[in-house]
Amino acid sequence: MTVLHATDSGTVHLALLARVGDVTVAQIDDMLHTRRSLVRQLAMRRTLFAVPRELLPAVVGSAGIRVADVQRKALIKDVERCELARDGSGWLRQAEAAVRDFLADGRQHTATEVRAAVPEVAGVLQMAPGKPYGGDAPVAPRVLTVLSAAGDVVRARQTHHWRLNKPTWASMDSWLGAPLERIDQSTGYAILVERWLRTFGPGTEDDIVWWLGATKAAVRRALADAAAVQVSLDDGSIGWVLPDDLEQTPEGDSWVALLPPLDPTVMGWKRRGFLLGEWEEPLFDGRGNAGSTAWVDGRPVGCWVQEPDASVRISYLRDVSASARRALEAEGERIAAWCEGVPVNSIWVSHAMRAALGR
Repeated sequence: MTVLHATDSGTVHLALLARVGDVTVAQIDDMLHTRRSLVRQLAMRRTLFAVPRELLPAVVGSAGIRVADVQRKALIKDVERCELARDGSGWLRQAEAAVRDFLADGRQHTATEVRAAVPEVAGVLQMAPGKPYGGDAPVAPRVLTVLSAAGDVVRARQTHHWRLNKPTWASMDSWLGAPLERIDQSTGYAILVERWLRTFGPGTEDDIVWWLGATKAAVRRALADAAAVQVSLDDGSIGWVLPDDLEQTPEGDSWVALLPPLDPTVMGWKRRGFLLGEWEEPLFDGRGNAGSTAWVDGRPVGCWVQEPDASVRISYLRDVSASARRALEAEGERIAAWCEGVPVNSIWVSHAMRAALGR
């Protein structure tokens, strides 16, 4: 995979478990927190990903910088609207510098601790005034969002269990143990598009634009830089592949998988009909986020949910063979044992999951 979704902390662990049969929680935590070969980074489509360390400069330099610019402009507008400062740009420059200075010694702090220790980010913003969902929101997390997208700070160790996304914050350079390499946006997009094509190709221009959260112009330049080749897709549209990926893929052995919500395979394309068929709508929520999925030989056959004791229950949307059902049930037992009695809850619940849960 190019990157793993990390908005739900548990997705990283369950996505790796689905692909690496004997991986342990300790090994994943070692990658995230000790060796730091996987780094949580806010990037494509303002989504949090677990990024391989060698790919981090490309992610930050392209999608990360784009997200940081958008978030910076939005924060400046809100700061001025809420009269936290007349000059929002100047205020934000000072706030960013103060947070960077506070985290420069390599220590890790929660957002609450940053807010308490750095007066420049101690304020609040009144969001959606007059609306029932509105209210005062601390400005510190917004500043950390900008700095994290830009690659200046990073989500470091968790303060709670791996199932919960409760990070501390550290400077990126101290977390990596060396300065983050900075590359230009065009180079970053070219690297990412090549990696995307290696993982998901063939795909359309629209797929890549959506996945990156980039412009068509940026994607077209990246496709040219990657020497991508046009191919005809089954529906007659134009797709793209790498020049060394033109041969027909041979059929593999039979396999099954239980993938978590927001798994990168399900979220790899904008146009998912070729993969999910008539089951696309039930396997997503109303905002386009994938729920859990059960797979047999490259096609989804349903979803899965966990009971309070972490046992896995599979809800089938189509008929499967008895052998495939046994294999999926065995996979569910493996997940339940791995979770040691505590279910991994997700805020991304598809229509099929809701039906399985009786909601």
